[in-house]
Order: sequence, then structure tokens, then C-alpha cells
Amino acid sequence: MKAINVTELKTHLSKYLRLASRGGRILVKDRDEPVAELGPPQAAPTSWPERLAREGRLRLGTQNWGALKISKLGRHIEIQASLRAVREDPSEVRRR
Repeated sequence: MKAINVTELKTHLSKYLRLASRGGRILVKDRDEPVAELGPPQAAPTSWPERLAREGRLRLGTQNWGALKISKLGRHIEIQASLRAVREDPSEVRRR
């Protein structure tokens, strides 16, 4: 991936657009901070998380949820009583 400054992009915009249209990817920096990336349009994502990540509205995690193992708690918890306690006093969540 080629990295350029904003002034270089402004000066040679058509050159970098041609490069992007041929499949190249260009990282645009402003004062050495990445601000944009130019490249060919990507194929439509297959899932809603990928679509939201592409729009910048979601950051994808690294957890492999398929391999997640759920273990049993060592004690019985009354779920309804816990929910009532939280509804009555939301700070109850922090105490348990």
C-alpha cells in the first residue's frame, strides 16, 4: 500500500485515482496521521457486522464466538430476584 500526504493527493489526484481504479490502495495522511484510504470499491459484505464496520459504525472484535465454552456457575442464582433488585436500585449491579 502506498502512503501519501494530502498535498500530494491534491496535486496528483487523477494519477492516484487511476492507480486505485487498477486495484491499488493508497493511504492518505495528514501530518503523518492516516485520515483516508483510497482503493477500488469492495464487494458487498456478506453480513451486517462487516457492513457496519465498513461504514465506520462498528469495530470488529477478535473473539471466536464459535469456540466459546459456557461453564456453569458454582451456585444457584435467582434471576427474577436479581432483576427486581436491579429495577429497584440500578446501583445494585455494581455491588454484586
